[in-house]
Amino acid sequence: MTTAKQEKGAVIVTGASRGIGAAIAEKLAEDGYGVAVNYSVDAAGAESVVSTIRGRGGRAIAVRADVAAPDAVADLFERAQRELGPLAALVNNAGTIGEQARIDEQKADELTRLMQINIVGPMVCAKYAVRAMSTAHGGNGGSIVNIASVAARALPGAQGLAPYQATKGAMVTFSRGLSNEVAPEGIRVNSVSPGVIETEMAGAAGMTEASASSPLGRVGRPDEIADAVSWLVSPAASYVTGTDITVSGGR
Repeated sequence: MTTAKQEKGAVIVTGASRGIGAAIAEKLAEDGYGVAVNYSVDAAGAESVVSTIRGRGGRAIAVRADVAAPDAVADLFERAQRELGPLAALVNNAGTIGEQARIDEQKADELTRLMQINIVGPMVCAKYAVRAMSTAHGGNGGSIVNIASVAARALPGAQGLAPYQATKGAMVTFSRGLSNEVAPEGIRVNSVSPGVIETEMAGAAGMTEASASSPLGRVGRPDEIADAVSWLVSPAASYVTGTDITVSGGR
């Protein structure tokens, strides 16, 4: 990795201890950013991602913070900038499926937790990112990428995932609205909507079914989502904001 690449600023990737988040963190480190690998529970996974990045000559730190806890989010942003430099991008990847049950069987506290992690948490993260990157606040501009899902608009055959689908639809809408608010301040905001990706969250049964029904005949890989995020964060996407990019193999 060259010195020029190492001079890029900090990127925070939430929920980056495994799966899509880990692939995004590793790709952005390869692009030259210093990456704050956020996690809530899986410390070993986060440290493994950090070790991989450092082994390739990149910069990374693991930072524990539950995105549903505002004080923890504030500490995450403070540490990332203190140790890795001015914030250049935020990738809101942390999320949960929640309780997979029909709406008449959902528990209110489970729904509240789902909303806190999938909607409120990313909004609070965006709050601190805008404060750090806005040219109106002395920042250098930057990029926010919110990881949504094709589930926001269609998930044929899915049962008990309506609340999850609602949160992902909200992420797309939030991205569009926020992009209009902060565009004059040098911040671009976009979302990426993955289809079924080969991760632990998808599960073996879900991947088999998705492969059979996919126009490409397979599920996606985490690195394919990471490539889309990398492009959105980069100067190559300098005229792209308020956009949702679907990476779903045609689903």
